[in-house]
Amino acid sequence: MFTITSTVTNKYGIHCRPSGVISKAVQGYKGKVEIKGPDGNVANPTSVLSMLSLGLTCGDRVTISVDGPDEEEMANKLAELFASHFEFEKQN
Repeated sequence: MFTITSTVTNKYGIHCRPSGVISKAVQGYKGKVEIKGPDGNVANPTSVLSMLSLGLTCGDRVTISVDGPDEEEMANKLAELFASHFEFEKQN
């Protein structure tokens, strides 16, 4: 098992769209991935609703635990996503 921490830097936190990007990044991964929020609650990143339940806001630290093939690579990829500013184009 590989564990890493990351800080949410998106000024709006991890809302629906970033949760969707994170969930998509985990799809098809053959191992187990868990995201632990600052309050100790754990989410399954394959579920957008599970991710939203953490209520992550800017500045929150998350712990990413990955157990499976290429676990360090997957954990680092997710850590980068949580640290992303998620500059989405404005929708009309």
